[in-house]
Amino acid sequence: MSHMALPGRLTVFTLLLAVLLQLAPVSVPAAPADAQADGITFIRIGTGPIGGSYFPVGGLIANVISGPPGSMPCDLGGSCGVPDLIAAAVSTEGSVENVHALATEHLDLALCQANIAHDAFTGSGPFAGKPMNSLRTIGNLFPEMVHVVVRVDSKIDSIGQLKGHRVSLGETNSGTFVTARLVLRAYGLSPNDLKPVYEKLARSAEMLMSGEIDAFFMVGGQPLDAVVHAAERTDIALLPIGHREAERIIKAQPFFSVTVIPANTYRGVGATATIGVGSQFLVLAERDADLVYAITRALWDPRNRKVLDSGNPNARRMRPDAAVQGLSVPLHPGAERYYKEIGVLAPEKHNGNTMTEAQ
Repeated sequence: MSHMALPGRLTVFTLLLAVLLQLAPVSVPAAPADAQADGITFIRIGTGPIGGSYFPVGGLIANVISGPPGSMPCDLGGSCGVPDLIAAAVSTEGSVENVHALATEHLDLALCQANIAHDAFTGSGPFAGKPMNSLRTIGNLFPEMVHVVVRVDSKIDSIGQLKGHRVSLGETNSGTFVTARLVLRAYGLSPNDLKPVYEKLARSAEMLMSGEIDAFFMVGGQPLDAVVHAAERTDIALLPIGHREAERIIKAQPFFSVTVIPANTYRGVGATATIGVGSQFLVLAERDADLVYAITRALWDPRNRKVLDSGNPNARRMRPDAAVQGLSVPLHPGAERYYKEIGVLAPEKHNGNTMTEAQ
């Protein structure tokens, strides 16, 4: 069982409920979205694999938006979340699974790479011919970077040298898998040119350390716990994405941008050129606007800042003024209402990088 990042202020009763929600697999039919019992609303947040960035951030989001019955008032140090709402972070394979689970109402909210959300919304890429027009976002959360990890003693210096090697491309329902194929294509390669493995992030890191694979891909906010762990136990390197190859990827997927993983993010690893993409916080258009407004307000409540800032580094990067930038699907009306209310989104004029219902 994975460990959940849940608020210390939850009551024992609430904690048990959250654990039960975590134990329920996403693939099994779940209770209807926004399920209620005795006035309590339960929601599940689809995150990603253990060792990545989505699961710990999702746990912190579940923390700050939850307002369990019986908790102390916010001003007295208690919950600053949505009254009578209990949220739990659920570990999944990642972005692709999260979108499918949202569409089938096995999840209520989900984290997702911007490019994957856009593919789903438009019916392209892994969702070709099956557009999910009901996808909406609560906001952009934090930047994610493409990591291509190798052992130093592998003598592999570039992505082009991965041909014929044992490489984990991530789980097949993950954004990492979709992105890995994009990166390989930019280098004139495909999974068929490798000895591909489709493993969870934590397992991929273990396999790299033991020599069972030669490299693995992962998309996530830095630092990634699984990569930190690998770097502490063995000498690793990150393979850069060259400028020419990055341009090819960005031309095909404009939600990516050129970025750098800073030096010493991982032990002994220098600054590495790569590409990045935003993470989106998704919901369905049909979700009650008042509830989504309340969730958005709780997420960005200044009194919850200490919870976000004391947790995962990627949660510290989350800011409401950046939440409306680089969106790949329209804002949910409830979220849009909140951003207009705080002045981040002007009622009369929208930023060119912001998608709203009106568009």
